[in-house]
Amino acid sequence: MNTEDNSLSLPIHDALAQAGQAANQAAERHRFADYRLRRAEQTLRRQQADLALFAAFMLELDVAAGSLWDDPSAWRGVTWGLVEAFVKWQLQLGYSVSTVNVRLSTVKTYARLAMQSGTLSSQEYAMLRSVQGYSQAEGRRVDQRRPQKRRGLKKAVPVALTPEQVQALKGRPDTPQGRRDRLLMCLLLDHGLRVGEVAALAVDELDLERGLLRFYRPKVNKEQVHRLSPDTLQAAQACVRVGELLAQGLLLRQSRRGGKDKIEKPPRLAESGMTERAITRRVCQLGKEIGVFGLSAHDCRHYWATSAARHGTDPFALQEAGGWSSLAMPRHYVEDNEIANENVKLE
Repeated sequence: MNTEDNSLSLPIHDALAQAGQAANQAAERHRFADYRLRRAEQTLRRQQADLALFAAFMLELDVAAGSLWDDPSAWRGVTWGLVEAFVKWQLQLGYSVSTVNVRLSTVKTYARLAMQSGTLSSQEYAMLRSVQGYSQAEGRRVDQRRPQKRRGLKKAVPVALTPEQVQALKGRPDTPQGRRDRLLMCLLLDHGLRVGEVAALAVDELDLERGLLRFYRPKVNKEQVHRLSPDTLQAAQACVRVGELLAQGLLLRQSRRGGKDKIEKPPRLAESGMTERAITRRVCQLGKEIGVFGLSAHDCRHYWATSAARHGTDPFALQEAGGWSSLAMPRHYVEDNEIANENVKLE
């Protein structure tokens, strides 16, 4: 009886093994695509740029890499030594340590996918994983010992704003573009929204009767509701009074021509919404008009978080309102107090 049971189980076991191998092969073929389905578009754009730079680095070594972005076979032959050299090469070119760390993380992520796809050996991947980035303290030491410390458009420190400058940024003329600009700056300065979140706002997410704004934060995959600040509510109401908020449309709309107000013929608004790049350019231009150069939407978010913290906002409340996934993130946007123990209460 036992012999018969064993003989019957062998074909079943072989079939299961074959099915398992077939499933592995199918998963290997789709590993890159499956990973990208889980990631935000902004993350994917950054990763694609990171891998393009890695490929450019290998070209300098006379190594022609394939499409590291979507072809697992392109990773065949990538070694931990190449990755280590890529890190050092970026430092020599003057890229910031934080940027180098992010790119190293991208390379490790796609190397893992390549390993899971069967084109990079597990032994080489284990060695590649041992390539380390730099801690904050190590980054400072690296910067002290190299002549060129930064490269690229990303600022080392955010542009600081005074309360007077904030009011000037909100004080736009009573024109179609001026009213749009005022609403834009209120959303950035009074609510700390990310540029992508502002660009995606729809008119029907605005509840003026209750003074609320419902919106989606793609970075943390979360929907939130903010109570509108008095300035934001007034800016939105001004747009409604003249019929500039189109039903079923985006909240912020492009200007039909240029970005300059003309007294005799002020710019009108188009039906299409503002892109993230258009918002970035407009914020920079509005900053220039009041003597603040290099201003970005991210600087406005920094101002919002810093102002909230300085006025005694609870860290957990700030984390929730800012759409951060941990308490560690708000700390990056909050400036240190001039007196370190100013808010420490012992009695």
